[in-house]
Amino acid sequence: MKSLYRKIMTLIAPSAAVLLLFAAVASAHVSVVPAQSSTGAWETYTLKVPSEKAVATVQVDLRIPEGATFKQYEPTPGWDVSIEGNKVSWKTTGAGIQAGQFQRFYFTVQNPAAAGELAWDAYQHYADGSLVEWSGDEATETPHAITAIVQAVAGDSHSHDSMDMDGVESMVMDEHESTSPASPLVYIALVAALLALVLAIVAVFRRRSV
Repeated sequence: MKSLYRKIMTLIAPSAAVLLLFAAVASAHVSVVPAQSSTGAWETYTLKVPSEKAVATVQVDLRIPEGATFKQYEPTPGWDVSIEGNKVSWKTTGAGIQAGQFQRFYFTVQNPAAAGELAWDAYQHYADGSLVEWSGDEATETPHAITAIVQAVAGDSHSHDSMDMDGVESMVMDEHESTSPASPLVYIALVAALLALVLAIVAVFRRRSV
């Protein structure tokens, strides 16, 4: 019985590791919130950057979508900011974003006058020289964040402020609601790992009964 238990645990351990790995990858997207805002509003957005490699993230470039106008940014200790055209770059002056950590950057943009979507293309630079381009659609492994711009209600001049508690609560709610869906490849990998685990356990019991 102990021998059978050891065999099952030997099979479960690598499968569990695979499941945890894909779960981490699925949740480690660069994001921009809120996921919805109003036409013409001066909106304070939050760029959240997790570091998903064993080396630090040392620079993040964000492209401001067409129709939106960059206005301001909130200084972040340990990071220099440069603005060139529609590109905003945060470059570390220290250790950067270490593995297992994330960093939030705050900036204000005036939304376009027409309703539609803002696609936020982000480019994450690592200390080893590698680059992850968060510029694909939702079906890819590295999707860009999307903000839906809806028609403002007449007389509504609302915009978020990163120092306002109502704005902070709204951004937290938006962040939970705007979690990017995992790539179909992640789901396929999860199913394959589970199926392999089940087949391996069945094989062990079959050998045991022979």
